[in-house]
Amino acid sequence: MSGNSETTLMATDRFRELVNIIITQAQELNEELEDKIDVDAREDAPLFGKEGILKSIELVNLIVAVEQAVEDQFDVFLTLADEKAMSQKTSPFKTIGALAAYIEKRMDEEMDQA
Repeated sequence: MSGNSETTLMATDRFRELVNIIITQAQELNEELEDKIDVDAREDAPLFGKEGILKSIELVNLIVAVEQAVEDQFDVFLTLADEKAMSQKTSPFKTIGALAAYIEKRMDEEMDQA
């Protein structure tokens, strides 16, 4: 097994769908941004934080659009920018991949509670 088996395990079909949803929403947001999200970097694209390019309000706009797209695609309502997200050791908003992994985790939690 290769050294990056954790990444391989994370790359489920749903994870890839979530990455695509986030990229689609980021592309739409890019139309309004002076500094663009590097969607070609896919899950490694920085969003927010030290290396990210989004300002707080731009991040909020992206999150709201992603929440709506996830609800439309998966019929799951999630609030992504909440205390749970803010209390994470590593920000779920750092990169597209981190956000997709966080959404997938939250979806699993919602399904476990149902």
